[in-house]
Amino acid sequence: MSDYSSKSALSSQTAHQSKVPSKPFKDERHVNPSPRTIGRPSMGGLGESAVLAPRKSGPSSPRQKKTKASQYDRFIPNRTAMDMASSQFNIARSDAPQPLDGSTIAYQETVANACGVSMNKRILTFKEEAPTSEKDDLRQVYSRPALKATASTSTKRRILNTPERVLDAPGLVDDYYLNLLDWSQGNMLAIGLDQSVYLWDATSGDVNSLCQLEGDAYISSVKWTADGTYLAIGTSEGDVQIWDAETQSKIRTMSGHQARVGVMSWETHTLSSGCRDGSIWNHDVRVANHKTAELVAHGGEVCGLTWRSDGALLASGGNDNLVNIWDARTTVPKFSKTQHTAAVKALAWSPWQLNLLASGGGSYDRHVHFWNTTTTARLNSIDTGSQVTAIQWSNEYRELVTSHGFPYNHLALWSYPSLTKIVDIPAHDTRVLHMAMSPDGQSVATAASDESLKFWRIFETRGKSARSGKGDVAGIMSTSTGTSAGASGLGGPAAASALDISRPSYIR
Repeated sequence: MSDYSSKSALSSQTAHQSKVPSKPFKDERHVNPSPRTIGRPSMGGLGESAVLAPRKSGPSSPRQKKTKASQYDRFIPNRTAMDMASSQFNIARSDAPQPLDGSTIAYQETVANACGVSMNKRILTFKEEAPTSEKDDLRQVYSRPALKATASTSTKRRILNTPERVLDAPGLVDDYYLNLLDWSQGNMLAIGLDQSVYLWDATSGDVNSLCQLEGDAYISSVKWTADGTYLAIGTSEGDVQIWDAETQSKIRTMSGHQARVGVMSWETHTLSSGCRDGSIWNHDVRVANHKTAELVAHGGEVCGLTWRSDGALLASGGNDNLVNIWDARTTVPKFSKTQHTAAVKALAWSPWQLNLLASGGGSYDRHVHFWNTTTTARLNSIDTGSQVTAIQWSNEYRELVTSHGFPYNHLALWSYPSLTKIVDIPAHDTRVLHMAMSPDGQSVATAASDESLKFWRIFETRGKSARSGKGDVAGIMSTSTGTSAGASGLGGPAAASALDISRPSYIR
C-alpha cells in the first residue's frame, strides 16, 4: 500500500510540475476543504488532499499569495447517503392525482355553486361538447354558414372580343395628331371624314351629313358640348366652327389660329382649342371677341387636350413629349411632366378620383403614366408595348381601356390600381387612331386607318339587361346586319359588314 501511495504522489508531482508557480503558495483546500472531498474513502492511509496536492517547492510562508484552485474535469458524487429506491418511488408517484381532503372538496363545491358552474364541467374549452343524436342534428350544429354571393360571383361578366357592329368610314385621314371621333350625351356619334362631318344616330341608326368644307381644307377635330346640343369643328385652316346638331346649321366661326386645330375641349361656355403651332386658345362662345386667353408652353403641336370635370384644371399633351397641367385662373402651367419620350395624345381624367390623370405616349414611348395632380407625383406606369392613341375610364368599374397603334393595333383593358391586364382585344388591321365612349358608359367606338368604325361592349353594367333607348346603344347595335341603316357606310353607299355576329366569342 505504501508503494501505491508513493507512485500516486510521484505521478501527481509530474502532472502538476508545469503548473507550479515560481513562488511557493498555500493550498486553501487544507483550510476550507472542498465538498468534493467530504465522505471519500482514503487511499493507503494518506488523506485525499495529500494525494491531489501539488508539491511545494520550498518552506511555507505566512506572506505567501493566494492562487486559484486547480480545475478538474469531472465531479464524482457520493451516492452512499442516497436512497435510490425511495427517489424512484416518489418520481413515479408525482404523476398520480393526489386525493383531496374533505375541507378542500367542500370549498370547491361552494365556489362552483357561487359561479353557477358544475363541478364535472370544464370551464375553458374550445367549443361546446358534441350533442347527442337524440337532441340535436349534427349537420345543423357543425355546418358552416354559406357565404353570401357577391356581384362578381353571382353574375359573370362577358367581354366580347368581336365588335358588335362595324360601319364603313371612307376618307378617314390617317394622322395620329388629329381627333376626328366623339360621342355625345344625346347618343349621336360625330366623325370627320376628309372634308365632311357625319352624324350617326345610335338610337335610330340614321346617318346624316352635317357639313362639307370647300377648297383644300379638311376636318382636323370634332368635339361635342357636355349636353350634346352643339358640335365644335376644327379645320386645317385654323378655324373653329360651332354647329347646332338639331337644326344642322352653323352658329358661328371663330378664326385666329395660324395652323390647323387638332384638338378641342369644352368647359361650359368656354372652348379650348389646341393648334399645330403649340398654342392653346380659350374661346368664350357667347361673345363676339371670343378669345379670352392664350396658353403657350408647348414646343410642338398640341394633340391632347381635356378639361377636368369640375373645370378647375386643364391637361394638355403635345408633340414635344410634354404633359402640362393648367389652372383655369392663370395662363402659365401649374406643372409640367417630361417622363414621356414621344408625343402625348391620350389624356383622360378619372371619373371617380378627381385628381387622377392618365396620359399615354406615342410609338417611341408606349407607356401610360398615372399622375396625382394635387401632389404632382407620378403614381404608377404601364408599359403597353404599343403606341397609345386614346384612354377611356369606366364609370362603374375600377378599370380603363386603352387603344393602340403600331405594332399590335389592339384594345387593352386594365384594372386599377393593380394595373393588371384583363384582356387584349384584336381591334383593327391597321393602327387605331380614335376612341370614344357611349353616353351609358358601356360601349366604345374605335376608328382606324383601315377606314372602318367598330363598336365594342367593354363595360357592361352589372345586373342590367341591354335596353334600347336614348343613351343606350345596345338596342341598335344588337340588330342584324344586311339592310339595316347601321350596316351602310358613313358617307358612302351600303357596304357589307366585316363582322360575323352569328359566331360571338367572349372572355369570362
